[in-house]
Amino acid sequence: MKLYQVVLKGILRRKRRVLYASLGVVIGITTIIAVLTIALAGQTNIYSQLEKYGANLMVMPAISDIDIGLGGLSLGSLAVGENYISEDKLPEIRQIADGMIREALNIEDEGDIVTIAPKLYMNTKVNGTPVIVVGVDPHAERLLKTWWKVSQGKYLEAPDEALVGAIAVELLRFNVGDKITLNGGEVTIAGILEETGSNEDYQVFVPLGTAQQAFDKEGLVSSIDIRALCNACPTSDIAGAINENMPGVRAVAVKQIAETEMGMQEKVSKFLFALAAITLAVGCFGVVNTMTTSVHERIKDIGIMKAVGASRNQIMKIFFYEAVIVGLAGGLLGYVAGTLLAYIVGPLIFGGVAVTYVPQYFLPSLALATLIAVIASVYPAFRASRIKVADSFRSL
Repeated sequence: MKLYQVVLKGILRRKRRVLYASLGVVIGITTIIAVLTIALAGQTNIYSQLEKYGANLMVMPAISDIDIGLGGLSLGSLAVGENYISEDKLPEIRQIADGMIREALNIEDEGDIVTIAPKLYMNTKVNGTPVIVVGVDPHAERLLKTWWKVSQGKYLEAPDEALVGAIAVELLRFNVGDKITLNGGEVTIAGILEETGSNEDYQVFVPLGTAQQAFDKEGLVSSIDIRALCNACPTSDIAGAINENMPGVRAVAVKQIAETEMGMQEKVSKFLFALAAITLAVGCFGVVNTMTTSVHERIKDIGIMKAVGASRNQIMKIFFYEAVIVGLAGGLLGYVAGTLLAYIVGPLIFGGVAVTYVPQYFLPSLALATLIAVIASVYPAFRASRIKVADSFRSL
């Protein structure tokens, strides 16, 4: 009988014990594969959003909070600063952004480089339902929001038209052509946006001038989005220059926001990896315990094999082969279970992001599980190889 046949027969005879040995490895590999798959899905989602927006900046009013109190008693915080940005700052922002891009990329063309999309956000009620009305520059907004699609009607063209988000139009029970009253003025719904899965689905978009006039905010905007159509654009440097040279505003690069989000995700992933490492360590001890118990149960068999000429190396190989099978089984089951867990947990963590299985993780999961099982079997295999034939007969 060949050595692998002895191993297979032994495993088939002790199926339950082998399953217990692989269970700890399965749980550890499951955790690692789930973490890696979910993290990859999250990174892909962040990067796809970043690519969709391009090299972007967001300019907001520079508002700060000051803690106020009486003696040692805190009375809360007070917001200090303007809530709006004057439209007079738009040319200066363009000059800074375009100038730095020309300098960085050696562009001699004097035309506009960046797309600047100012916005005015206002809370109001339409037919008694609270909504957010967003005043936008229709042309700039369409260049910025390349993913926007109008499901019904048409895009904004006239000052008295509105574009309504998919969910907002259902809540307000409006259709294309209906009138919306905004602080006494009226706009006509020109189109309805396809659902985007963002806050835009709940908003009503009107031309910037219309929103400013309706809410007495002439010459003011709430924020400014800047898009530069180049991956090498120095967005962080532009943000720094705006913050340094323009008081009353705060510029933030979208890439910085994404990097912050990635940093938080990495911290969570490291914590979960630590838990997975602990689980693998426990699984390793489980394999050691199972293999050691197996040595005690098989003293007679080992003695007989030695009596018929089996060497110490062959005895050790039997246990190593069993460990390889335990590791392969644990890696396979762990990969499948981890992928399924990622499909369940991933959308809950990242708000519906699509999680896909990663075939590149399959072989590493088998290799890691096998390595853990083999390392765990070193001591039991060494102990089994030292069993003497006389000891095995005394155990009868």
